[in-house]
Amino acid sequence: MMKDLVSFWRQNVWVRRLAVAAGVFLVYGWALKGLGIDLEMLKTSWPYMVDFLSRLWPPNLEIVDVAVKALIETIQMSLWGTTIGAAISLPVAVCSAHNLAPRWLRAVANFVQNAVRSVPSIVLGLFFVAATGLGAPAGTLAVGIYTVGYLAKFYQEAIEAVDPRSIESLQVAGASWVQIAQYGILPQVLPLGLGYTLYMFEYNIRAASVLGVVGAGGIGFELVSYFKSFEYTKGTTMMLVLLVVVTAIDAISSKLRRRLEAM
Repeated sequence: MMKDLVSFWRQNVWVRRLAVAAGVFLVYGWALKGLGIDLEMLKTSWPYMVDFLSRLWPPNLEIVDVAVKALIETIQMSLWGTTIGAAISLPVAVCSAHNLAPRWLRAVANFVQNAVRSVPSIVLGLFFVAATGLGAPAGTLAVGIYTVGYLAKFYQEAIEAVDPRSIESLQVAGASWVQIAQYGILPQVLPLGLGYTLYMFEYNIRAASVLGVVGAGGIGFELVSYFKSFEYTKGTTMMLVLLVVVTAIDAISSKLRRRLEAM
């Protein structure tokens, strides 16, 4: 009986597809039910949403200089935070890769990655604010540690996707796992790794702006201050300046990533 069911399952592709579709439908239905969306409230909330948006316009251009200064601080935080995170992520990724590290070391390195990813950036910001006080240093350190949780995973995936023949040839020659990583893997993953790093830098500019909520410096700190004091039009100016810079950085980094991938 069991063999017949297994045979029927393997021979009928449409049954497997139907089962997968049903499973996906059930999962999304379960998730939607858990959200507890109140459609009646959404129908009556439009006036409040329109009122909020009307308070954001027009932007107050008198504080453009303040916005630019705060944005420069945010970029500085993101630059140093991404660099710190990348420097820590590389050895963590090497220790996490299944084609390089022994099992016990992979377990430790993967635990470090998961532990960092499980801590929200706001919590990291609060921790470093307690350590260094309000301002950009706390935001820089928070961005750096936050970066490790994701950039190490990106590096790990790139390392595990390299051509195994280059690793095997070095193993036959008696190279240690450190030498294999240095000479057999890093040259192959360097363009992809740089592309990931550029993407993370771009993302960290937005993440650093969020850290201003806890006083970790940058444009987010000014943005939150304006909204708390109900100066919405000044907050709009901050967001518009951030939008312009993020768009420009996205365009530049996209071109650089395409060139790196072409290598």
